[in-house]
Amino acid sequence: MVLLLNLLFVSLNTAVSALFLCLLALIKLILPFTAAQRAITRISNGVMWVWATLNHKMLNLTSSVEWDVQGGESLSKEGWYLLICNHLSWTDIVVVFSVFRNRIPMAKFFLKQELLYVPFLGVACWAVDMPFMKRYSRQYLLKHPHKRGRDLVTTRKSCERFRQTPTTVVNFVEGTRFTPEKHRQTRSPFTHLLAPKTGGIAYTLGAMGDQFDAIINVTVAYPENRVLPFKALLSGKMKKIVVRIDSLPVDAQVTGDYFNDKDFKRDFQQWLYQRWQEKDSELSAIYGEGVHQYADSSRESNAA
Repeated sequence: MVLLLNLLFVSLNTAVSALFLCLLALIKLILPFTAAQRAITRISNGVMWVWATLNHKMLNLTSSVEWDVQGGESLSKEGWYLLICNHLSWTDIVVVFSVFRNRIPMAKFFLKQELLYVPFLGVACWAVDMPFMKRYSRQYLLKHPHKRGRDLVTTRKSCERFRQTPTTVVNFVEGTRFTPEKHRQTRSPFTHLLAPKTGGIAYTLGAMGDQFDAIINVTVAYPENRVLPFKALLSGKMKKIVVRIDSLPVDAQVTGDYFNDKDFKRDFQQWLYQRWQEKDSELSAIYGEGVHQYADSSRESNAA
């Protein structure tokens, strides 16, 4: 009953919010003036804040979840941030919006340019100024070498609006959700994490690095509900959510030409690998167990 109630509420909340955002997007098209578009962006961010807040209150109302959040005291809603996080479940997105909605500007995700043309979704994302990126494949660049670097220039142009509006860009660095199967298949060197993908975060820093005040390194964990956390959250069975927040400087270690400077690329990969080692140790301290026990419990759950 609780699962059905939460699903219905979250779906209705999302649909109504998307409708408002689409209407705001239409107004944005009709009034292509800088002042008007900034005002519409603020209103759109307000719609996102209401969406996140209602979801947060509803899920707290239907469950007795304990929130264990540490760090992030120096963050501000007037800042510019790149937020990186481990990725275990769809719950991570709900957690990011819930924890940070009153701490930093509303979270935005880099989206593939093709999503701009998806009905409703693309319009809603455009209304809240989600940055769209255009990436050329390696094969395409081999055939069209004159296009090299053009994708980064295009993305930088799409991010120009953020110079006037405080922004948070979110990057799930592992590129996909963690599962024991993916952990084994990719031969991850970590216990609780998949290996980080450096290209995505380097691309984001290359496009917007000079705009960020800090990198927010977030670790999310569900100590009592690791197997199916999203179902546990919607069913009112989520017991505890742990969030650790660490602010990292945007300095010479993370700003450089990742795609053309081999020395910087190597150093950046080492920097990110070290952050993931620290995150893995932090998760070990939270869980107090290895991934093998989790893998066993996951197989038991699937068998049931």
